[in-house]
Amino acid sequence: MLKKDKKMSWGWTIVLIAIGLVCIYPFLFMVSSSFKISGDVLTKPLQLIPDQIIFSNYSDLFGDPYYDFGQWYINTIVMTVTTIVIKVFVVSITAYAFSKINFKGRDGIFLVLLTSLMIPSDIMLIPRYVIFKQIHILDTMWSLVLPATFDIYFVFMMRQAFIGIPEEISEAARIDGCNHFQIYSRIILPLAKPSIVTLILFTFVWSWNDYMGPYIFISSLEKQMLSVGIKLFTEGTVTDPALQMSAATLVLMPVLVLFLFSQKYFVEGVNSSAVKG
Repeated sequence: MLKKDKKMSWGWTIVLIAIGLVCIYPFLFMVSSSFKISGDVLTKPLQLIPDQIIFSNYSDLFGDPYYDFGQWYINTIVMTVTTIVIKVFVVSITAYAFSKINFKGRDGIFLVLLTSLMIPSDIMLIPRYVIFKQIHILDTMWSLVLPATFDIYFVFMMRQAFIGIPEEISEAARIDGCNHFQIYSRIILPLAKPSIVTLILFTFVWSWNDYMGPYIFISSLEKQMLSVGIKLFTEGTVTDPALQMSAATLVLMPVLVLFLFSQKYFVEGVNSSAVKG
């Protein structure tokens, strides 16, 4: 019986390793192709170790006279960081109000806000375009930042996390003379650190990888973001797959690094938000 269980365990291990390799192969192909000469990318797709490792693909990205990859990278970093800073403040302070402040109609207002989650985001593209044109923020970073800032889903998630913090802690702070903002900034936020990190991680990934927003709202090439910029490499008369793989690798790396360093808080944040009622 023990031998049979051991064989089953080894069998499942082999199967899972095979599935894992199949899932991770596109990533390995992308990284490997970024170090190949352009002609080998499509002719030798299964060759993960290039015959000749070259680094010029990466330097060529930042030396293109027409496609300013470096500027797109800076634009995306500024837009993403701005979105994170504003969104964390707006979402967390809104969640604090709906979880820790008793005011008339609080639950009804929150229920109305939750119903907005049922509206498909694509339906709002045309109204947003018209509004952004009227307030003169089309073709600016703010046309991407503002829609991402007001997020009811994350208000709900943060509210659940704040509800899980005992009310006795807030009461003790009020007795000591703290106002709501002091309780929010000095007590609630530090105790909800895993949920805050989860909010930052999701916001980073969604803002960094957003394609539809920049494609519709940004028209100037020098103001464009990475997600749309990579596609522009395929619109020339001669495409360079090795250059595209290099660009995709540079775009993906910050997401991987951020997740590797924050996965502990990410798991804690999701669990804390899910189990609190």
